Amino acid sequence: MTSIHPNGLAPRSLRAIQLGACLLILAASLGSLQGDDLEAEPIRYSESTPRNLISRLQERINAGTLTLSYDPQRGYLPSVLKALGVDPSSQMLVFSKTSLQRHRIGPKTPRALYFNDEVYVGYCHQGDVMEFSAVDPMLGTVFYTLDQQDQPKPVFRRQWDSCLICHGSSALQGYPGHLVRSVYPDSQGHPILSTATFRTDQSSPWKQRWGGWYVTGTSGQQWHMGNLIVEDKRRVDASDLKPSSHRAKLDEFFDVRQHLTPQSDVVALMVFEHQTEMHNRLTRANLQTRRALHEASELRRELKLPAHHEFESTNSRLRAAGEPLVKYLFFVKETPLGEPIQGTSAFARHFPAAGPRDDLGRSLRDLDLQRRLFKYPCSYLIYSEAFDALPEPMLDYVYRRMNEILSGQDRSPEFAHLSPPDRRAILEILLATKRTIPPVWRKAMEATLRQ
Repeated sequence: MTSIHPNGLAPRSLRAIQLGACLLILAASLGSLQGDDLEAEPIRYSESTPRNLISRLQERINAGTLTLSYDPQRGYLPSVLKALGVDPSSQMLVFSKTSLQRHRIGPKTPRALYFNDEVYVGYCHQGDVMEFSAVDPMLGTVFYTLDQQDQPKPVFRRQWDSCLICHGSSALQGYPGHLVRSVYPDSQGHPILSTATFRTDQSSPWKQRWGGWYVTGTSGQQWHMGNLIVEDKRRVDASDLKPSSHRAKLDEFFDVRQHLTPQSDVVALMVFEHQTEMHNRLTRANLQTRRALHEASELRRELKLPAHHEFESTNSRLRAAGEPLVKYLFFVKETPLGEPIQGTSAFARHFPAAGPRDDLGRSLRDLDLQRRLFKYPCSYLIYSEAFDALPEPMLDYVYRRMNEILSGQDRSPEFAHLSPPDRRAILEILLATKRTIPPVWRKAMEATLRQ
């Protein structure tokens, strides 16, 4: 005979209701990590100690093992780029008033951006500060400013509130990240608010790219919005992109001596577009996974379940966080090139030189620029600290999916752009150059090659 609880329910039924209630509470907390959630466990964004290229540079300055030189014309820019290992050929110039020091930015005074795999640097000519966003393996993007005044020990000051207004907005699903915008700018650099604006990444149509940016280089008849200044706000949609698309020099727009180089290279811009969104997806995969695992642990504790108990809702969240990362990693929906691309700086030579390379001299950093951006369509950021810092369940998911795709087990149309030679080359390059592949997946990939 079944015993009855004082409230009229059998204990098993009561436990089912309790479990259902807990799952409803958990479901209510699912979705994007936004707003105050960044400050909750296990992230604690503003309270956690950063560990990134900028924080390590500051430690060296504090310890006296590194001294930054101050240049009377450009402040700390040359010295900082050298200390961070950022090549000046990565320079891109943006003249739309869409960033922190907008009062200093315009067609005559563009802002310069520089980058490598771990950090982005913003510089305004005669600006009050330099701006930085560093890729932090545990926090995603961390923002800093550096006063452009000579001082014995320069201090990179961490910023969050003012930066997260844009760089943690709904456009980024509430995560700290990078937002690359294309706008129709007027003669002062103001975005014309009555017109469309575009988020820009590797999937963007050419005709929607680089509005408000200067662009040097050629792209055939793939016209873009770069170098375009709208003189008549009433005729924005009729703006002809053709005259502004191909520029070898920018002298007619502003005094190029303001900056380290006179270029805003189209190839650097294309790599930048891929990299910023790849960093965003790494951040989301990391933070979403850690949040899911933390909430599952709390739920097990509340329900007094064993530590090894898994919830299907947690696995669903991991898939939802991991699959967008995997797709972007393999350049799904990348806009193909109809004609070759050619830049005007040394960036296209310097970028691939960083390697690593396999015994055949191949690298995931090798540029194609004929049919697509990269010769081997697998992101070079797989070598990054941010990738390796993904929580173990997420890394396991990503490597499993990579092996399914590269082996041909996954034949879905989304990955049809990866030819059999592409898949084999990527596998060979990864096995030869990616030392941190977990043993179980290294064996699986090696087995795939033997098939």
